[in-house]
Amino acid sequence: MKASVLLTLLCLSCSFPLFGADGNAGLEQFISSYKQLQFQYDYEKNEAESSKLRDSWIVPVQINYSYSKNNAFGVGQSNQNAAIRINQPIFQSGGIYYGIKFANASKYYTKYSIDVAKRKMIKDTIAVLMQIKQTEFKEQKQKLQIKNSEINLQQKKEEYFSGQLDSGFLDDAVIQKNTALSVLYDIQAAKEKLVSSFHALSDLDYTKVAIPKLKLLEHDEFLQHNIVLQMDRAQTEKNRYNKNVTLAKYLPKVNLTAGYNWKLTTNQAFQVGPTIVSNSNELNYYDYGIALSIPLDINTFRDIESAKVDYLKAKIVLKDKQRELNSLYEQVMHNIENYNKKIALSNENIVLYTKLLEDTKKLFKAGYKTEYDVQRLANSLQIQNIDTKIYELDKQLELLNLYEMYISNEK
Repeated sequence: MKASVLLTLLCLSCSFPLFGADGNAGLEQFISSYKQLQFQYDYEKNEAESSKLRDSWIVPVQINYSYSKNNAFGVGQSNQNAAIRINQPIFQSGGIYYGIKFANASKYYTKYSIDVAKRKMIKDTIAVLMQIKQTEFKEQKQKLQIKNSEINLQQKKEEYFSGQLDSGFLDDAVIQKNTALSVLYDIQAAKEKLVSSFHALSDLDYTKVAIPKLKLLEHDEFLQHNIVLQMDRAQTEKNRYNKNVTLAKYLPKVNLTAGYNWKLTTNQAFQVGPTIVSNSNELNYYDYGIALSIPLDINTFRDIESAKVDYLKAKIVLKDKQRELNSLYEQVMHNIENYNKKIALSNENIVLYTKLLEDTKKLFKAGYKTEYDVQRLANSLQIQNIDTKIYELDKQLELLNLYEMYISNEK
C-alpha cells in the first residue's frame, strides 16, 4: 500500500457537515423523514429493552387479594385475604453484577447494529444520488458521441455521392449512429430507475441537493473509528459477560424473603351442640428470612461450555472482521489508484485535443480542414472533460464503501 494514499472523510460540502456527535449529523437529511423516524423508534426501543434487561434481577413484589362468601349453616359469612410477598435475590455469586454488565453490552451492541443499518441506508441513498449525476454526465457524453457519428455519417454521404466510397462504408456510418442512439436510450432508462430509487429513499429533490464530497481517510483512522468493529467488540463483550452469567446461574444463590399477611372473616359460623354460633375475627402478621439455593442440573457443564464457545467464536469473528476491513481498504485504495490513472490519461488527452483543436482551427481558416474536423475535435475534447468528472464520481463511490463503516467522534 502506498504511503502517499491517504483517506480522510472530512466534509461533504459547505452545506453538509460530514460528521457530528453521533456520526450522522448532516447526513440524515439524505434519507426520508419516515425512515429517520423508524430508526428513532429503534433507538428508543433499545433504550427501553436494555433498561428492562439491566433491572431484570429485581423481582416483582407479589400482591394478592381474595374475597369469598358462603351461607354455611344458614348464616352469610365472608372471607377476605391479602398478602404482600417478596423473594429478592441479594447474592448470586456475581450473577447480578455480570447481569448488569451483560445488559449494558447488549445495549451498545444493539445501538451499533441500528447505527450500521442506518449508515448503510444513508450510503445507499448518497450512492444513488452520485450515480444519477454520473448518468447525467454519461448522457452528455453520449450526445456528443452522437454528434460525432452524425458528422461521420454526413461525411460518408458526401464521399459516397461523390464516388469516393462504396455503400458499405455508408452503411457502417448509419449503424454507428443508430448504435449511439440506442446507448443513449439505455442511459436515459437507467437514469429513470435511479431517480425512482432515490425518491423511495429520500424526500430531497435530486436536481437541487448538493452531492457530498468525500476525501481520503487514513487506514488507522478507518479502523479506529469503524462502527462495524465497534459492533463486533460489543458482541464480544456481550458474550463474555453472558459466559459469566451462565456460570453464576449454577452457583449458590441467596434470596431475601419477606411478607405481610392479612385475613378478615365476618360471621364465621360453627355448630356447638344444637346451637349455631357465629363470630368475626381479623388476623395479620409478617414474616422474613433468607433462603439459600444451589441448583444441580445435569446440563450445567454443557450450558457453561456453550456460553464459553460463543465467547471464543466472537473473539475470532472480531479478528476476522479486522482482516476483512484491511482487505476492503486495500481494494478501495487500489481501485482509486486505477481511477487516478484514468483521470491522468484523460487529462493527457485533454492537452492533446486542445492542441489539435487549436491547430485544426488554424488549418480550417487556411482552407485545409473542414468545419466537420473542427466540430469533431471540439466534441472529443468535451468528452474527455466529461470522462474526468465520471471518474471522479467513481472515486467517490469507492470512498462510500469506507464511509459506510466510518464514524467520527468530532463534536
